Amino acid sequence: MKIGSMNEIDIRVYYEDTDSGGVVYYANYLKFIERGRSEYLRDLGFEQDVLIAKHNTIFAVRRLNAQYHLPVKFNDLLTVQTLIKKVGCASLIFTQKIMHSGQNQVLFEAQVTVACLHADSFKPCGIPLMIKEKIDG
Repeated sequence: MKIGSMNEIDIRVYYEDTDSGGVVYYANYLKFIERGRSEYLRDLGFEQDVLIAKHNTIFAVRRLNAQYHLPVKFNDLLTVQTLIKKVGCASLIFTQKIMHSGQNQVLFEAQVTVACLHADSFKPCGIPLMIKEKIDG
């Protein structure tokens, strides 16, 4: 997977994701896109628990810019699109969108900067070379 390559996952909206009006609670969109970033790394061949255990590496959200366009409701089937926009020395910038599955209408979009950190100290570190190589193709 190269920079600009998109990963997609489908997510069903459950009752627990919604407020009393049957609309997805705003913070749950962040959970959906977190899953998208996790699956992106998994598709590259990296499990986050292994990165911690074997490489003392974690990724933490440093900055997030989100726009809510249309409401998402109970039982909707969504597609979360994730791509890496930029790779820095110690950070990745993701662009993510949530759409109704099979439709071309953006419901939510975000740009998320994640920092690479040492898992034991939470201090910044460089992105492991093995990850950069997979991203660069």
